[in-house]
Amino acid sequence: MKTRLILSWCVALIGTSPNAESQSPDRVYPAAHSHNDYTRPQPLTDALANGFRSVEADIFLRDGDLVVAHEADQIRPERTLRSMYLDPLSRRVRKFQGSVYQQPIEFILLVDIKDDGETTYAALHELLSEYASMLTHVKDGKQVSGAISVVISGNRPIEMMSEQSTRYAGIDGRLSDLDSDMPAHLMPMISDRWTSHFAYRGAGPIADADKLKLRQIVAKAHRAGRVLRFWATPEDQNLWQVLVDLDVDLINTDHLARLRAFLASQESAPSFE
Repeated sequence: MKTRLILSWCVALIGTSPNAESQSPDRVYPAAHSHNDYTRPQPLTDALANGFRSVEADIFLRDGDLVVAHEADQIRPERTLRSMYLDPLSRRVRKFQGSVYQQPIEFILLVDIKDDGETTYAALHELLSEYASMLTHVKDGKQVSGAISVVISGNRPIEMMSEQSTRYAGIDGRLSDLDSDMPAHLMPMISDRWTSHFAYRGAGPIADADKLKLRQIVAKAHRAGRVLRFWATPEDQNLWQVLVDLDVDLINTDHLARLRAFLASQESAPSFE
């Protein structure tokens, strides 16, 4: 199902605790993706407070634990995927009776594997199995929808994942996969570097050639049932407007409040296609 980028859900704030696990924001922005979320002052918490639908965590396997870091020399043993993301999300799903937010929208956890793909993914699969009840998962070719969709990026063990009869995550494809015959439950997302494919950086109107190319990419991704995202997009409102207008599903940002304010200025009525 394709969700229009400018969709936002409006509800009253609940509770008075500043703890993000105890409240839901007044709006949730399905287009908002927190790039390298673990670098925020309050990882996950800041994204949730800003109503982001999607967050990204880079992981390494160290001494049996999946730790969150961008580089190996930045690893801190206490910063685990379990403690920083899975456990807090699990508590929210219980609180909101099957959803990360009070609004019933599937949340995306993008996990970027930074070391050996197969070894780290095997450990991740075992960890995710403990949270199966809240995750969108596939068993014997049939997808069961959950509160959270986990998508694997970085060093993706594509063949290994393709052969699993039970799977708790999907694969983050690339633009080269647009014509892939992989089902959407196996490859639910297509991501690529914006600057490798488009000249537009936000100054003035987008060139007709870039606009046509982007329209064609969006159409192919959506026909296959895949979410589309670009990374390395300039933090520019003109470019964000192009992404909104042309129905790119997720907008990558390191500036959560700025993107939230931009999306809040857009049309707010829910619209599903």
